Amino acid sequence: MSARILPEMMCQHLQVYLVLGSVNCLAEPGRIVQEALAGGTTMVQFREKGRGALTGAPRIELARRLQEQCRRAGVPFIVNDDVELALELDADGVHIGQDDESSDSVRERIGNRILGVSAHTIEEARRAILQGADYLGVGPIYPTLSKDDAHAVQGPVILYELRKAGIDVPIVGIGGITADRVEEVIRAGADGVAVISAVTQAERIQAAAEKLKKKVVLSIKHPGVSQKP
Repeated sequence: MSARILPEMMCQHLQVYLVLGSVNCLAEPGRIVQEALAGGTTMVQFREKGRGALTGAPRIELARRLQEQCRRAGVPFIVNDDVELALELDADGVHIGQDDESSDSVRERIGNRILGVSAHTIEEARRAILQGADYLGVGPIYPTLSKDDAHAVQGPVILYELRKAGIDVPIVGIGGITADRVEEVIRAGADGVAVISAVTQAERIQAAAEKLKKKVVLSIKHPGVSQKP
């Protein structure tokens, strides 16, 4: 298997990170992924959870279809929480939360595939890095209705605090992020934004992804004065 992903490449993949499952989508999930990829989405996470989520064969079939779209676009396809599914699909990686299997156990099972870990505190971030995380998902930065298991809202200040504490791995902010909030999130210390409803609920999906990508790239190129939010 190839070597672990380099941090610089991981930062690129995190710029516009679409997280979705069938329950989040106004349109057919395949269409959303197709248009989001055309709009510049840089990574996709399959998160089939919540009331009405697919199970069994339909869940696997949807994951395969979305994965194939990502492969054609050269964009990593990540599976949320389900290591068995990720290995069955030969997905590019896995994202886990603090209540899922431990990071070191998942790292051992997935080899050098991408491992993302949700972190809400400096302690959780440090532990995830020690156990093999390639990137951290930090949030919810703002209030969100997309995840019924979301933690308390952190605000952009958590990103600033993680960087100030010396956490230097790639970080993606998640939770209630819209195009208007991108600059604040990047300036606080994130390398990119993870979104659900900003794309899956958009009337013009490709345009929504394009706007997010443009804002992220501009914010990275012109970060202004780094300061506490």
